[in-house]
Amino acid sequence: MKTAEELKETVRQKYGEIALQSKEVNETSCCGSGCCSDEAYNIMNDDYATLEGYNPDADLGLGCGLPTQFAKIQKGDTVLDLGSGAGNDCFVARAETGDEGKVIGIDFTPAMIEKARTNASKLGFTNVEFIQGDIDNMPIEDNTVDVIVSNCVLNLVPDKDTVFGEMFRVTKPGGHFSISDIVLIGELPEALKEDAMMYAGCVSGAIQKEEYLNLIRKNGFENITLQKEKAIVLPDNILRNYLNEEELSEFKDGTSGIFSITVYAEKPSL
Repeated sequence: MKTAEELKETVRQKYGEIALQSKEVNETSCCGSGCCSDEAYNIMNDDYATLEGYNPDADLGLGCGLPTQFAKIQKGDTVLDLGSGAGNDCFVARAETGDEGKVIGIDFTPAMIEKARTNASKLGFTNVEFIQGDIDNMPIEDNTVDVIVSNCVLNLVPDKDTVFGEMFRVTKPGGHFSISDIVLIGELPEALKEDAMMYAGCVSGAIQKEEYLNLIRKNGFENITLQKEKAIVLPDNILRNYLNEEELSEFKDGTSGIFSITVYAEKPSL
């Protein structure tokens, strides 16, 4: 089994490749992993096109929800996007927080940071900043962020507990987050869980839904609310790369499932 650092390096390398792919390629695979669908499936991504601030150049089709739509961002807020990619959610957040606010994107993939900074420069934004760093050790000061958003990222991080702790640290008292992510109900077949490409593709790094919500609670957040939940259905031609016919039948007939959730929670006020 890979160590946490080896898993992080797998994700870093894969998302460096994904940064160079088109949105169309990413949407027809498992969260951009390029793993295997010969039919056009938008497996996880939701449509940003109607949201103010949306910029097609920043949309790589890697998300599994629309967290900025639910994030209750106010004018003048400081917004932090975890795993900011090419800047998609940052630019939507910037439309909400306005010129008087600030948006910070963190990503640990150099190619994504470069792409996001290029997009911000083209748009002429001076209050959107992209920082290379790990979200389990954020280069952000304590109690400085009003709102955190993230889209299909925490499931890629081996130590989710530490990430939620970091989120609590940097959020101002009374601040909140809205994040979209992939979670499980029941157990995935071992072949899916062990495949590195599927891990980089958002599925195998996911944990149980209740465990995910408990980590949020454990790290001090309150008023935890599921803002959206939808089932993720992987097509048979993807699953057959990992499962034989008997395993495929058992998986589809069983009680396990893959879900996208958007969850909101608040840091208590002083």
